[in-house]
Amino acid sequence: MKIQFDELTYQSDAIGAVLSVFEGQQIRKSEFTIMDQDIQGKLFGEKGVANKIDVSESKLLQNVQQIQIKQGIPIAQSIPSPFPQFNIEMETGTGKTFVYLKSILEMNRKFGFTKFIIVVPSVAIKEGVMKTIQMTKEYFKTQMQGIVYREFMYDSSKLENIQAFASNENVEIMVINIQAFNSEDNIFNRNDRDSLYGISPKDYIAETNPIVLIDEPQSVDSTANAKAAIAALNPSLVFRFSATHKEEGYPLLYKLGPVEAYQNKLVKQIEVAGVKRTIDGNVAHLRLIGIKATKTAVTASVEVLVKTKAGIVKKIISLKKNDDLVKKTKLTAYEEIGYVRDISAEKDNEYIEFSGEPSVIYLSQAHYADLEVKRGQIRKTIEEHLNKELKLNALGIKVLSLFFIDNVANYRKYDEEGKPYLGEYGQIFEEEYNDVLKSPKYKKLRDYHIPVEEVHNGYFSIDKKGKFKNGGEKDESAFQIIMKDKEDLLTMYDEEKRKTKTAHKLRFIFSHSALKEGWDNPNVFQICTLIDSKDELTKRQKIGRGLRIAVNQDGERVHGFEVNTLTVMANESYEEFATGLQHEYEKEGIEFGIFKNDTFSSLVLEEDELTGYRKPLGHEYSKKLVEYLTEQKYIDSKGKGTVTLAKAIKDQVFELPEEYTVLAPNMTEKVIAAIEQKFNTEKIEIKDHAKKETVRLNKEALSGPFLELWERIKYKTTYSIQFDSEQFISDAAKKLKDELLVRIQKLEYERMQLKIEESGIEEKTTTKTSFSTVQRESTKSPDILTELQQDTKLTRKTLVAVLKKSDTLHDFKVNPQMYMLEAARIINAAKRLAMVDGVKYEKLETEEVYDQSLFKQEEIDSYEDSIVKVSDNRSTYDHVIVDSKIERDFAEACEKDPNVKFYIKLPADFKIKTPLGNYNPDWALSVEEDCKEKLYFIVETKGSTAAEDLRKTELEKIRCGEKHFDVINTGITFKRAVELDQVY
Repeated sequence: MKIQFDELTYQSDAIGAVLSVFEGQQIRKSEFTIMDQDIQGKLFGEKGVANKIDVSESKLLQNVQQIQIKQGIPIAQSIPSPFPQFNIEMETGTGKTFVYLKSILEMNRKFGFTKFIIVVPSVAIKEGVMKTIQMTKEYFKTQMQGIVYREFMYDSSKLENIQAFASNENVEIMVINIQAFNSEDNIFNRNDRDSLYGISPKDYIAETNPIVLIDEPQSVDSTANAKAAIAALNPSLVFRFSATHKEEGYPLLYKLGPVEAYQNKLVKQIEVAGVKRTIDGNVAHLRLIGIKATKTAVTASVEVLVKTKAGIVKKIISLKKNDDLVKKTKLTAYEEIGYVRDISAEKDNEYIEFSGEPSVIYLSQAHYADLEVKRGQIRKTIEEHLNKELKLNALGIKVLSLFFIDNVANYRKYDEEGKPYLGEYGQIFEEEYNDVLKSPKYKKLRDYHIPVEEVHNGYFSIDKKGKFKNGGEKDESAFQIIMKDKEDLLTMYDEEKRKTKTAHKLRFIFSHSALKEGWDNPNVFQICTLIDSKDELTKRQKIGRGLRIAVNQDGERVHGFEVNTLTVMANESYEEFATGLQHEYEKEGIEFGIFKNDTFSSLVLEEDELTGYRKPLGHEYSKKLVEYLTEQKYIDSKGKGTVTLAKAIKDQVFELPEEYTVLAPNMTEKVIAAIEQKFNTEKIEIKDHAKKETVRLNKEALSGPFLELWERIKYKTTYSIQFDSEQFISDAAKKLKDELLVRIQKLEYERMQLKIEESGIEEKTTTKTSFSTVQRESTKSPDILTELQQDTKLTRKTLVAVLKKSDTLHDFKVNPQMYMLEAARIINAAKRLAMVDGVKYEKLETEEVYDQSLFKQEEIDSYEDSIVKVSDNRSTYDHVIVDSKIERDFAEACEKDPNVKFYIKLPADFKIKTPLGNYNPDWALSVEEDCKEKLYFIVETKGSTAAEDLRKTELEKIRCGEKHFDVINTGITFKRAVELDQVY
């Protein structure tokens, strides 16, 4: 198959932006004489052809500003010197190489320019550019009306190409990597006899006033030497093409960043997936988050699993030298890791050294004590791949998957004779691939009948030396298949054809760092990261390998997110990946939601219908507008929009000073539209501060009815427990047998779509599943009695009796940690029941009481929807603060009922001690109906009064509360109620 090149609208816009710079340029040829320093005068008098730009600097600036206004890009204030340089921003995967090649030919066709140099940051990218030039040759031949052009890679051993570059009248395109001419030692810069007859290639080039196009300028001219080398080319003008321009000062002509590319579906949408173990504590989890060094100590923040009362949870803890992981986590799974030997805070070399294995963990590195997570990542990548094949093969789209690894030996090893054999990841891939294909779901795909060893291969730097050959009919190397034969790699395997290339069968590619730049493929749909050590690949480099829109077997692009979704199997959570990706964008100069002084500079005030000239707001007014928004607290100190701004726009009260509204009709609407491009008002949660209320203590109410009620509820108690051991063992064993449910250990798979907006990268939708792999590694069984004794505080004898009688120990091997957690939970629940059944309360002889100082807080801030107004001094505050609709309804009922003389929402510090923890009742009431005897109540308001609808711990605490109020014997009645009608 051959990739087809159809110019897309956005590419035409980018090319148009480049050409519009030269508005007013006349077609003009410039000649110069090639001077020869050789005594024999071999080339003296030969003519050379140069570019000549005759657009004035003021006209150039006007052209650039009009280009920027059209796109809504902040306008330039000046043209860079000593030669003009301009940025073109195009997201990875949108075809910037095609754009600058077409721009070159259009610059010749419209303005007669003939000398062009493409400068790239590396040999790999140089190869990629030359490959694109070759692939587009046929397309440009039909599109560009027979323009003759010659392209070549600079080679210091073929300097005749430089001479031809200078003298030829046709279009000359030289591709050169910056390392070839950024040093005085380079042949390119030398005037010795090894150069062009004593004239340096640089001098030949400089005479031509080339138009220079820099591919990835952030990598090309980031040093003073590189900048000087570019200047020595004597360019008439420079166009800088990149997805991430780091350096400011160069006017931006065209912007197709990640936001625009995503919103216009010009690249694949990204979904991040991850595999992790179910948090069961059977295997150690460890991730180094950060290291802090002070004068006295070095500490590390580490994410680990920790055993708590609520179960095993992920938690970030602090570690210092000599800390023992088992003691810190209370989990025996950390025994093999041991204690902290050392912590390094050295910049870019932060790590923790342990006494066991792993011996070292680096910053941001995660460790799992087995290969199962990696196996799960490989399996899920295979499944995602095959699922896409089921969908896309019918559209003629071949699906590819890419695995990044940190150690070549994990995928491929060599024996003593240099013959390759599979490493761990290679073996796992073949095992999981064969197992996944057993599913009836993939029966159609099994009809390919391609042996598993032929569907995957790897390309690594070592392959350049020819150490490994893939084998097959033509003995095609992995380098040739993966790096060179892009179109063959995109061609689907056809079983009916007897002769088929190895590349047609290859669908899964493993790589180390060789594919981090200069290589991508439109049909990479899965990228899996199998890296334990510090990850040298950035997230942008990873996703860049597969962002391009997919192509079918006719070489045509197939558009739409329903086809184009790139699944990144990350070795971190999707939240971390999204945050990290946004951080990388920001580090590279892409700003999300930031208002700068020039943000509004390109707003159009008016347009001349005759000339099409658009008058912009300009820098001065834009800066003053940003200052105004900051003064109004619409923008914070970091340049980001605030809640106040979101509220003003939402409530339609956003206004501009008169000096702006008179500049143009609908100026306020134009500014709001510009703001909303950067600031997502829908994401901002707005609390209405106008509805904020201060609840005040009603000191007058702290007498009379309050004191009568308080005298009946103020007494404290203590409790003792009578415990029947035999009955407990019987009850606990039965409860354990009835309730114990131990799940098989599984892996969890989570997938999240990312949405790229001006305001930042957001998570869109998520799916979660659990699954198992082909084989599992055995885990060391912990000491069950020691663990349960620590968690239940029961004797070993009692625990042995409960476990034996329950007949549940067969579940222990299924999932040891889950068994112990569940067993401890159920046994403790049985213990609590036994304790509550046997609890006995006694009024304290000292008559210790709750103090009225519980009502000492004079003012409490709350909101309108959380309070009920109190009338006639019937409670301790002028409003009652409620936590739920049930409480609001109850308070409002008390207010409406004249029989309720006084009621209190009991403060949180009114706590009754129970074996299960402290209990805080809801309400205290005094009621008098038709001048009858006053009644006093403690009321617990719940959604239901039925015992079966309440949580067991909650119900048991309420039972203890009832016993407490019974024993103080002050005429108070305890009630559970949903409504006031159920109280009396």
